[in-house]
Amino acid sequence: MMNASQIGKLVVSALEDIKGKDIETIDTSRLTPLFERIVVATGESNRQVRALARNVQEKARDAGVEILSTEGEDAGEWILVDLGDVIVHVMQPAVRGYYKLEELWSSRSRPPLRVPPAE
Repeated sequence: MMNASQIGKLVVSALEDIKGKDIETIDTSRLTPLFERIVVATGESNRQVRALARNVQEKARDAGVEILSTEGEDAGEWILVDLGDVIVHVMQPAVRGYYKLEELWSSRSRPPLRVPPAE
């Protein structure tokens, strides 16, 4: 069974195969218990976004990684591939620029969450 780091590397390789752009991996292990990594990549067209997501799914399947779900394939503007510990977002440039997932999930871009003491 592959760990999140290995799955992340497999995903990046699959995205590079189809010329995905601006591939970024974010370690979310300290931010949420739901998953350990997010991989974000850009595809220039609906066709390329679909091809990138499809290649990620094929490579994951070939490696024995379970694909929990895939969303957004119909539109092809933003496709999410849920691999359990790794969530993959393949987006067209305008969508990626609008949602700015890297800023949302980067632990560097916001101060740590402070929990007030119990009274």
